[in-house]
Amino acid sequence: MPVEQTLDVAAGDITMKMFVCAPESDGPAPAVLVSHAWGGQTEFEKNKARQVAQLGYVGVAMDLYGDARTGGSTEENSALMQPLLENRAELQARLHASLAATAALESVDAAKVGAMGYCFGGLCALDLARSGAAVKGVISLHGLFVPADNLDNPQISAKVLALHGWDDPMVKPDQVLALAEEMNAAGADWQLHAYGGTMHAFTNPEANDPDFGTVYSPSADRRAWQTTRDFFTEIFE
Repeated sequence: MPVEQTLDVAAGDITMKMFVCAPESDGPAPAVLVSHAWGGQTEFEKNKARQVAQLGYVGVAMDLYGDARTGGSTEENSALMQPLLENRAELQARLHASLAATAALESVDAAKVGAMGYCFGGLCALDLARSGAAVKGVISLHGLFVPADNLDNPQISAKVLALHGWDDPMVKPDQVLALAEEMNAAGADWQLHAYGGTMHAFTNPEANDPDFGTVYSPSADRRAWQTTRDFFTEIFE
């Protein structure tokens, strides 16, 4: 049976409560950091960590806001996320602290760590790669593509996968093109999968607000998970 625990990690003036789900294993296993959407670490991200453990990896749901804080409305979510969007250096410091704590776990093979993230968490996964973190690869799922304004000409060694809904109103086609150009300039090994007729938050079964642009897509969710599995098999082989 998988073993679950909460890991307290200090980062500046906050304590991040990371959720760790480790599979039964005879030795250290690869690990996948799961970065949360703008609402904070919820059961959605914890369940993704559990799904990761079912693949034989250690799943770690990050808590980038600290103290497991979550928002309950658009306004509260934005108030939690915006300070980190405006201070990417602080965001990256918390990401690196989360990575260091994960790599130090006895259950983790520190040479085989990847990351994935949803919405705001997709930007976080990309920032791990942009900032030179020691990760094998990162996945952005319906993530934000806003480049990091504190990094000049980053060189990206981690493999990058972006899974994107083409009709996502929060990430227009010009931003998709800009990400491709950024990845090329950074010398990254990158992939982009775009799902037609698909909006933001397409992996979240609770997303059902077409006016806001968040709608669950069972087919895109299924395809994205299969692609996610294949990507982790590739980077951890």
